[in-house]
Order: sequence, then structure tokens, then C-alpha cells
Amino acid sequence: MSGNGQTAYAFAVLRAVPHVHLGAFVNVGVVVHARAAEYLGARVLDDLETIRRRIPDIDAELLVRYLRAYRAIAEGDSEAGPVALAPTSERFHWLTAPRSDVLQSSPVHEGVCDDAATVLDELFNEFVGGPA
Repeated sequence: MSGNGQTAYAFAVLRAVPHVHLGAFVNVGVVVHARAAEYLGARVLDDLETIRRRIPDIDAELLVRYLRAYRAIAEGDSEAGPVALAPTSERFHWLTAPRSDVLQSSPVHEGVCDDAATVLDELFNEFVGGPA
């Protein structure tokens, strides 16, 4: 936490990459980590019809399962497996690790905020938009 009451945070945009070899992607979520506040949150598109509309040539049901698993890991849901039980920093790094899969993360970016949950909503609206 900084001296002015603001908290440093890091975030990444989650991207669906329907054809990994082409590198084109569609933003489908955001993950925010504020270490000093012990906050880790993710907002994702997990509506099947929205995914089908935005990314017609992808296995939408599988992608929705992946996205829900990402959110569950960020929330520390024990049913999401052992990684969900790790400290917030470890979960954030696991969620944003480089992958060559259908679900990838952008580079990690940083900022400062008064409230990480509000920033998560703002970033989701800016980079993804639409219903979560």
C-alpha cells in the first residue's frame, strides 16, 4: 500500500485464441491482483451464447468451462483443485503464465487504485465489455 491510501495492483486480460497458429484473439476476461490488499479477482464472459456470438469457430462449451475454472481459482474455491488453495500471488502467477492454448493471458500490467474490486469491474468493461 502506498502512503496515500492507494494500493498497487497488477492485471492481465484473458484472451480466447481460437486458432493459436494465427495469433488472433478475443478478450474474454480480466484478472486483478492487489498483493497488499490480499485481493485476487477475475471477471470472465461465461455466458455460452455470448461466447458463441463473439467467437463462432470455437468450442464454446469447453471455453466456458475453462473460464469458470479460472474464476474459481482466482476466488480460491477448493473445488477448483490444489492451485486454488495457494496464496493469492501464486494463483495470480499461475493464471497469467504464458501458454500456447486456446485461453491465454496478456502481458501483466500495473497500476494503483483505491479499491481493487472496482478496478476489476472497470477493466472488464474497458477490455471485454458486455455481460459477465
